[in-house]
Amino acid sequence: MYAFGEFELHPARFELLRRGCPVHVERQVFDVLRYLLEHHDRVVPRTELLDGVWGDRFVSDATVASRIKAARRAIGDDGSTQRWIATVHGVGYRFVGQLVDEAQTDHDRPGGAPDSLTATPRSAQAQQIRYCRAGGGARIAYALSGFGSPLVKAANWLTHLDLEWESPIWSHWIDALSARHRLVRYDERGCGLSDWDVTDFDLDTWVEDLEAVVDSVGLTRFPLLGLSQGAAVAIAFAVRHPERVSHLVLVGGYARGRLARATTDEEREEAALDLQIGRVAWRRDDPAFRQVFAAQFLPDESRELWNAFNDLQRSTTSTANVTRFLDTFATIDVSDLATRVACPTLVVHSRGDRRVPRRQAHELTAQIPDSRLRLLDSRNHILTAHEPAWPEFLTELDQFLS
Repeated sequence: MYAFGEFELHPARFELLRRGCPVHVERQVFDVLRYLLEHHDRVVPRTELLDGVWGDRFVSDATVASRIKAARRAIGDDGSTQRWIATVHGVGYRFVGQLVDEAQTDHDRPGGAPDSLTATPRSAQAQQIRYCRAGGGARIAYALSGFGSPLVKAANWLTHLDLEWESPIWSHWIDALSARHRLVRYDERGCGLSDWDVTDFDLDTWVEDLEAVVDSVGLTRFPLLGLSQGAAVAIAFAVRHPERVSHLVLVGGYARGRLARATTDEEREEAALDLQIGRVAWRRDDPAFRQVFAAQFLPDESRELWNAFNDLQRSTTSTANVTRFLDTFATIDVSDLATRVACPTLVVHSRGDRRVPRRQAHELTAQIPDSRLRLLDSRNHILTAHEPAWPEFLTELDQFLS
């Protein structure tokens, strides 16, 4: 076992811990960390790192750089500070942190590890990450930030509470919502900081994850925000617990997944192709395939933001789980449940959404009794900080919740 700072790396258990809590990392990222720690007394040449981690497989310079970047990010480091992993230009990399004796780690001190941790260098007290148990014993990670009246965000496509905090994709969402509310976010089972190795993987269990989180926080009644496929989870929860949801906000959502709503051979073919691209992209670790998703989610953004989106998605779950997520999303159908929603509902959608066509927003608004639709002038599935639609959304949200 290697211990440094707040972290412990256990090679035999394939486990990275931060103050006793698991930090999920992709296998190659873990192997890079392990190899650098095993040889912490010297500089590891790049060619040696390639042999030690990838063997005789050919990998590009970009792949090595991305794994080093992900390894740094997993242990709270970056290319500027190089607190733990230093780049020796023209040679390779070296782990430069101070290793501590196993007996000195938090894991072995009386009382064990704490039940929460601060996950961001941006502000030491801004986000607390905690854990609870959901159906089947799955451990679910959730985060608390901000002050004021509560707002719960249902989990959506491949979240990661820790990495989202500094991500240009999600940090402005977290900041804005936390400035207005006591924001509750969580990673659904199968991704992020929650358990990846789970057997149950469907809409009902994702609703159970949400139930476990709000019960753990102690919320009785609250507004619920659902983005993308998180809208289906939010709808299902609101119908199952009408007494607990005061308002429902659905952004870029849909009642029926791509396969469930496909009515022609062409639509079914496109839905099947979407699933296949996702499987290949994660299995081959090829950014060219993942770029398809980035172009759909953020069509008007820069290549830099696309890369940030790709890096975040790649770090959130395993290849096997990506396939399960995509299959489940494609077949979701909460059309009947939508007609039974009993609380005021705001449906927000980008007019030119490439990932979820706006006709899905019209369908949701027609199905949910007390609902209203607000279309925004954007083509992005995830609203970015600099586009005019972003402050418009926040204004609409504030007016609706007040």
